[in-house]
Amino acid sequence: MNHSFPTSISAELPAWLEAELAELTAPLETHEQRMALVNELAARNYREGNGGPFAAIVVDRTTGLIVSVGVNIVLSSGLSAGHAEFTALSLAQTRLGGWDLGASPDQDLELVVNWRPCIMCYGSLIWSGVKHLVIAGDGEELEQLTGFDEGPIPGGDWRAELEARGISVTIDVLRDEAIAVFADYGASNSIVYNARGTGSRI
Repeated sequence: MNHSFPTSISAELPAWLEAELAELTAPLETHEQRMALVNELAARNYREGNGGPFAAIVVDRTTGLIVSVGVNIVLSSGLSAGHAEFTALSLAQTRLGGWDLGASPDQDLELVVNWRPCIMCYGSLIWSGVKHLVIAGDGEELEQLTGFDEGPIPGGDWRAELEARGISVTIDVLRDEAIAVFADYGASNSIVYNARGTGSRI
């Protein structure tokens, strides 16, 4: 082991996505348009070898404009925290210059993700200040089809916990399309990067 302590953390979007960001400047008016993009990015992400089949965007609901884009970069970054939601939220905070994405009355931001956030991203969502969550679905399909361990979601009703904190939840947007991405991933022999190597399919 190197005796020098690291003093910084580095993570970045993959080159293929960076090259396409300039094309993502048009407003996305509906949840379906936003989720279609998320599902498309999620499907491409694992095929490019960056990480799992997950993507997320932060959108200004007033304008329909994308504030930030994230994909799962666990494998490419070597960081277990490199989930799509964490990446998208962090890049939105970087772009807007602050940790609280709900601080400005001029912006009404939502996080759009292709499944219910895992336990880590659930916490990141709450602390980010974002006011809305839009997901393709929740339930056991993700873990069954991919083998990922999403962790226990605290509380008896995770949606009620979010709504009690002022975060609205919209669910079942292009659910079947998201499940199709997970099924393709599960059939692909891609790396399932659960902690301690527990990556077998459920």
